[in-house]
Amino acid sequence: MDNYHFSATDKGWELRKEGGSRASKQAATKDELLRDTATFLEGKTASVKIHKTDGTIQEERTYPRKSDPRKSQG
Repeated sequence: MDNYHFSATDKGWELRKEGGSRASKQAATKDELLRDTATFLEGKTASVKIHKTDGTIQEERTYPRKSDPRKSQG
């Protein structure tokens, strides 16, 4: 499973593969990039950590949804 980070930049928002040197996708708004991310990851299995503007992690999503691990405490 590939790991991606969804982060704010000076120019908007970017989706970057963990360890990658450049962004896989960029957009002006967070909502726009969320839509683009779903399309970009079609047919792939990936985990996306969505960060807030302060850099902390807001949530983590798994694509496709069926690859999401079983719910667990903590």
